[in-house]
Amino acid sequence: MRIAIVSDAGEPQVNGVVNTLRSTTACLRKLGHDVLMLAPREFRTFACPTYPEIRLAYKPYARIAAALDAFQPDCVHISTEGPMGLAARRYCLRRKLNFTTAYHTRFPEYLAARKLLPRALTYRLLRWFHGPSQAIMVPTPAMKLSLEQHGFRNVVLWGRGVDTENFKPTVEDHACIERPLFLYVGRVAVEKNIEAFLKLDLPGSKWVVGDGPLLEELSRRYPEVRFLGGKQHDELPAYYSCADVFVFPSRTDTFGLVLLEAMACGVPVAAFPVEGPIDVVNNGVSGILREDLRQACIEAQALDRDAVRAHAERNSWEASTQQFLQHLHPAKRHESLRIAAIGPVSKSR
Repeated sequence: MRIAIVSDAGEPQVNGVVNTLRSTTACLRKLGHDVLMLAPREFRTFACPTYPEIRLAYKPYARIAAALDAFQPDCVHISTEGPMGLAARRYCLRRKLNFTTAYHTRFPEYLAARKLLPRALTYRLLRWFHGPSQAIMVPTPAMKLSLEQHGFRNVVLWGRGVDTENFKPTVEDHACIERPLFLYVGRVAVEKNIEAFLKLDLPGSKWVVGDGPLLEELSRRYPEVRFLGGKQHDELPAYYSCADVFVFPSRTDTFGLVLLEAMACGVPVAAFPVEGPIDVVNNGVSGILREDLRQACIEAQALDRDAVRAHAERNSWEASTQQFLQHLHPAKRHESLRIAAIGPVSKSR
């Protein structure tokens, strides 16, 4: 089957959306599907306001339309709500094609945190964007319920996975590390609520791996914290394996792939009991979820790292990709899809 995926998030960005699409595309191709991935890297771009390290496509409609016309997809999936997603949505509506979408990022909460747009207005815009979608794919039951409460329809579950071959415990000599080591991996930005971690009075040391608009400011304000900057995805397992506890202070993530990655490396999680962690972390087994984040960090150190790893092993990209396939719709409305439990999707007219 020919599957077109359009996204405003793409390499060289390092984030959960890019990692999800990279892993899903690899699994789809392994199953025998022909995948066209359209992302900003192949387009003329400009810097995203307030996020200059993120590049957005500039007037991408003509090139997206030409690429989709040439590819003739059986299914179209629009992954994000930026210029690429808007252009693909316009293309499908003009040609009366079905498409599916995904809700990866809680923009209403992010924009409100940056005092850019009120949440109600952003949710209204997102309902407009996703309204024609045949299925809005979200990563957790809590996120599904939240969107439905905000008036979204056709919301379905598309879980996430982790590559347990790459993300696994390693045995190395880290004698120079001041223990316990508390680690954060992710964007250094206001919506990640990272200061809830940085200001905690904790023993040992704190490391931050990631880039973002607050990196320079927070590096100055918290000189005792080791800020390591952004790392490539394949570099992360070594950093996770150094840690005693992975700290996830965000209150606005839809999932948090880094949670699975840390747990796959045997590192227990400390997080708030909010959407994302409540669906990913087995409280008391693979992590500790508390409103008192400091107490969660202290308690998480006592968890069994083998049990933490075992919890992560239940989540595979192969299972996630099967969910994705089940939710796809034929682009042309007179067609139907039959999705096998394994292997390529076949099409009948």
